[in-house]
Amino acid sequence: MGSPGRYDSAAGAVHGQGQLFDTAVSPVPDDVGYRGPTACNAAGITYRQLDYWARTGLVEPTVRSAKGSGSQRLYSFRDVLVLKIVKRLLDTGVSLQQIRQAVNHLRERGVEDLAGITLMSDGASVYECTSADEVVDLVQGGQGVFGIAVGRVWREVEATLVELPAERPGEDGQEHPGDQLAARRRAREAKPA
Repeated sequence: MGSPGRYDSAAGAVHGQGQLFDTAVSPVPDDVGYRGPTACNAAGITYRQLDYWARTGLVEPTVRSAKGSGSQRLYSFRDVLVLKIVKRLLDTGVSLQQIRQAVNHLRERGVEDLAGITLMSDGASVYECTSADEVVDLVQGGQGVFGIAVGRVWREVEATLVELPAERPGEDGQEHPGDQLAARRRAREAKPA
């Protein structure tokens, strides 16, 4: 990632300047995951999108991937954050190819780094900015049309997930609140044959 261009970063060119937004974010626990329906709810996407993105490698669950029938994927906080960013980029008309490049770059960054960036786009390309000067340079160059402040999306996801169920990877066999499939299976098994 170099100077602004096809999913490029203005970050390499400007160091030591203030970040664009206040990035004070809460630490994220490593051992907590969110099931598909919870991730969908927090990211504002459909389960079909979530499943497709996982199967094509766009955004795969990092806490636990699905292994066979009946297993549940668990998405980390960071996964849900990236899902929401992907959704916002899609909503603004950015191509899936450009989004894949952006997601690959985001994967390479640490969670703390994500909160301090703003993704800008002209609808065709995605640019990364880490300071107000970078955003101004991009807009003055006619490249930035809209921006996504990742720190702000972080706080939105965090506020949503506080209200939703989470689990630890070792809790696989335990019942999950709101698991409609498990409830249907129990009801079917409880019926006399």
